[in-house]
Amino acid sequence: MKALLQLLQRHKAGSGEGIYAVCSSHPLVIEAALRESQRHDQWLLIEATSNQVNQFGGYSGMTPAGFRTYVADIASRASLRADRVLLGGDHLGPNSWRSEAAAVAMARSEQLIADYVAAGFRKIHLDCSMSCAGDSEALDDAQVAQRAAQLCRVAEDTWRKNGGEAPVYVIGTEVPAPGGAAEALGALTVTTSAAVTATLEAHQRAFLERGLGAAWERVVALVVQPGVEFDNHKVIDYQAAKARQLSKRIESERGLVYEAHSTDYQKPAALAALVKDHFAILKVGPAATFALREVLWALADIEQELAEGTGESLKDIVLTAMRKEPRYWKPYYTAPHTEAADLQYSFSDRIRYYWGAAEVRNATDALIARLSARPIPLTLLSQYLPLQYQAIRAGALENTPQALLLDGVSRVLSGYARACAAAVAGRPGI
Repeated sequence: MKALLQLLQRHKAGSGEGIYAVCSSHPLVIEAALRESQRHDQWLLIEATSNQVNQFGGYSGMTPAGFRTYVADIASRASLRADRVLLGGDHLGPNSWRSEAAAVAMARSEQLIADYVAAGFRKIHLDCSMSCAGDSEALDDAQVAQRAAQLCRVAEDTWRKNGGEAPVYVIGTEVPAPGGAAEALGALTVTTSAAVTATLEAHQRAFLERGLGAAWERVVALVVQPGVEFDNHKVIDYQAAKARQLSKRIESERGLVYEAHSTDYQKPAALAALVKDHFAILKVGPAATFALREVLWALADIEQELAEGTGESLKDIVLTAMRKEPRYWKPYYTAPHTEAADLQYSFSDRIRYYWGAAEVRNATDALIARLSARPIPLTLLSQYLPLQYQAIRAGALENTPQALLLDGVSRVLSGYARACAAAVAGRPGI
């Protein structure tokens, strides 16, 4: 994590640099991220979430060690560099076991943390902000901090046992829900300067009580609410004026920046403004797989136009899989009259949980193979993928399904790449 520490130190010194974390296990998203980082000569931060990758496999079916190998294999197959990839763990804590008693959930969280650190993940988001069975509805700063310190102790012991670079930590109590809001959003309350102070003081006290003074020096970021979020149908855009006091508050903290979650679907200018205002770590996940789904849906429609499909379309197969196993979307899509549309088009993008299902993966691979047999007609590309059509006509993009899919994701990630480099002297801004 030396590279990340140096980047954040340059940011604190006024360079204006930032870094974005790609939170996805989809192989095409990871490949697109690898390509984008090389294109912009930037370090790439790839993060796995606790419900996506854990000691029981998570919804991806991968353990932390398995995910590390998975990323390396994607880089190798695509002949891309993996030596500038940093691995992080997101929302590491009891999130996946909230229905259990706190003692059980925290015991599982300890194993989760140990497995991540043993596998070489070195950016660790300690997230104990959620209540477990038997807890009060909302935990206070002291409770969250004590549990975070408990997990940090495990991370430190595991690192010392396994060696390698020391972990760096991200903390915070005002943590947006992973993957976007489940309910319709109204106005958002930006984290106050007083809340930042309370969180930092509670965590520092808890760390020092457990003899974690050295680890406290490696806390690099605080998760707060800068006033950005998305739900199924809308996006709340960043407004710098509303976060001005919050932005100034972190300037007095040596070595600390903010980490902004749920920045998906923000406009490029808003991403650049976030980095400028010391939200130097940006998270992106659903927006990348949303873009991937857009291209896949366009390819499925093109195949139908060409009358080359063999049976059910990819769309039908995915929707059948979602309705067969509704646990990943049912709590999010509660309005019956919009359910059919939400399954496919919601900003929450719960469809991303199903790309790894065997029948969906097989159907996707078959679609790509069929459309790879010969170039897709330019007329249909113009109709269904006009941006990619223009790039192909300009000679900047190959006319293959794989290239089209990677380009769709890269168009999202390029906004983050530019935002994280926008304020660096000598580099162009937005």
